Amino acid sequence: SAVGRGPEVPFRSEAYGISAVARGKELRLTLSALDPAAGHPPQDLVFRFGMSGSFRLCPAAELPRHAHLRFLTRESPPRALCFVDPRRFGSWRLGDAWQAERGPCVVSEYQAFRENVLKNLGDRAFDKPICEVLLNQKYFNGIGNYLRAEILYRLKIPPFEKARTVLEALKEQERRRKDPSLTLCKKVKLRQENPDLLELCHTVPMEVIHAMAEKQLLDPELLGYNSTLENWLQCYLVHGMSSLRDRSGRTIWFQGEPGPMAPKGELRKTPRKKSPQLKAEPEAPSPKVTPHALKQRRRAAGNPPKSEEKEEEKEEQADGARKGCAHRRRKVTAAPALPEVPPSVRRSCRISARRGKGETGSP
Repeated sequence: SAVGRGPEVPFRSEAYGISAVARGKELRLTLSALDPAAGHPPQDLVFRFGMSGSFRLCPAAELPRHAHLRFLTRESPPRALCFVDPRRFGSWRLGDAWQAERGPCVVSEYQAFRENVLKNLGDRAFDKPICEVLLNQKYFNGIGNYLRAEILYRLKIPPFEKARTVLEALKEQERRRKDPSLTLCKKVKLRQENPDLLELCHTVPMEVIHAMAEKQLLDPELLGYNSTLENWLQCYLVHGMSSLRDRSGRTIWFQGEPGPMAPKGELRKTPRKKSPQLKAEPEAPSPKVTPHALKQRRRAAGNPPKSEEKEEEKEEQADGARKGCAHRRRKVTAAPALPEVPPSVRRSCRISARRGKGETGSP
């Protein structure tokens, strides 16, 4: 697209196929012409998705917004495979090389990933809290913000515990698992019942992959993708969990104590959803209201709030104008004829009038 930040792709072919392979947080696409005799060499692109990048297959006539790179199909009507990135944090580059500073993939290269972490625990990077180290792609290539929260939550590890303290304990655990006196069955059982942090860095992402793959088989258009992930989450953005910003500005969600290396004064806690049936609190005794307070309440009730005064001002002016006209009409309009009053009533009225003027009279 005209606003895309990635480089121009020089590959041109009327008929081509696309294959893909992932490694951690990177994805490599290979474009290959279906007719090798056409002379078009394959083209590799390596993508990083940022926070909002994704691929979407849609009709070519209904391209989504922020579709920065598009691959068209030959069917009629054509469809487009689009790299969509609303926030433009994602990117692509030409060539097949992975980023040099990224370590082995936690999913596809688990053994190499595990060895890379354990043999480099002397690195100063492991002086930081474990929640921050889990985002270091040099050692944890593929772990992101929601995955680190879920992994630490399952193991009940405080997110701001020192990373080296957590990972050094795995060396002793690894030594016990390799004890030659243990049978293979006991080793497998021990690993399944007590998975460590590095194992969950592999199995937890695999859970997400399988959940999304199953959803795609049931729903090729991936409707309800977000709901599937939300149902899977146990800690990240879940009500009742606490959250803190780490030193890189990312929010970590957790339960319990944050750990000894936690930042000060920034702890936030999301309240759980209130139950619809709550125990009623005992009613407080009604305070006694004095005549003076009652008079003030009545006066306050008669005065509308300031926010409503302007709205009611025009109505009051209109009402006042109508009342004034009616008052003037009463002065100039003859009084309607009254029904005849009995003599006894007229006599009582005359006596009352004389009394009002200071006169006396007999009843």
